[in-house]
Amino acid sequence: MADKAYDPSTDGAQMGFEKAMSYGDYLSLDGLLSQQHPKSDAHDELLFIIQHQTSELWLKQALHELSAARACLQSSDIAPMFKMLARVSRIFEQLNSAWDVLRTMTPADYTTFREALGPSSGFQSYQYRMIEFVLGNRNPNMLKPHAHVPEVLAMLEDELTRPSFYDEVVAYLFTQLDGSTEAMPAPQLQTPHSAQQEIQAQWRRVYEDTTTHWRLYELGEKLVDMEDYFRRWRFNHVTTVERVIGFKRGTGGTSGVQYLRRMLEVELFPELWHVRGEL
Repeated sequence: MADKAYDPSTDGAQMGFEKAMSYGDYLSLDGLLSQQHPKSDAHDELLFIIQHQTSELWLKQALHELSAARACLQSSDIAPMFKMLARVSRIFEQLNSAWDVLRTMTPADYTTFREALGPSSGFQSYQYRMIEFVLGNRNPNMLKPHAHVPEVLAMLEDELTRPSFYDEVVAYLFTQLDGSTEAMPAPQLQTPHSAQQEIQAQWRRVYEDTTTHWRLYELGEKLVDMEDYFRRWRFNHVTTVERVIGFKRGTGGTSGVQYLRRMLEVELFPELWHVRGEL
């Protein structure tokens, strides 16, 4: 005879939730799991929706970490900032793994619901745009897709009025090495950050004497690590799109793979990459 079914309540597990908060209550699962609304009867559209919704949740967490990291940097609270940056890297590692699931969708699968997407596209993700703005890749032209949502537009515009996270890193770099930011180039608020020789020279000082400047060296490597994962995410995006739609235009009107390949050339922290060739 089979053993009697195990009852977790005998070990103290709470089993009734009429007057207590349950797992589903805490996570608002009723609302969360009711937010998937396929526009067609295609089997794979649910996968497409869940892939992008979960990506947006991870982007929300990445922004949460970057906001806190910037606050820590501004107050020179470096140790917890390192943990936050490491977490952002792991978030992008998680996002990279998600492409493996989406790549199980073939071109034949995607064509069954592609028309239902209309002009919507991941290109229009305001959280992704905010991450780029926070890190220093600032292209004011990318505000246009968000003009129809005033509160989102205002949030993105506000970010363009303040130094990026990398600008704050550079200010910390100059302060630690020279005691002031007098020789620091002005932040590039309204344009993508381009390599500045003055900044690269400072990073070279760090990398040529890591023992003396260990904390700055560690900071530089945390940024390179984060951008490495970010680049991999972009690359996996390109290969997934090429695998699924080839060289068709994207649903949002971009050139598709060609547009995404252009994004692979973007360097968030160019001086940290370029200085490697000088060592």
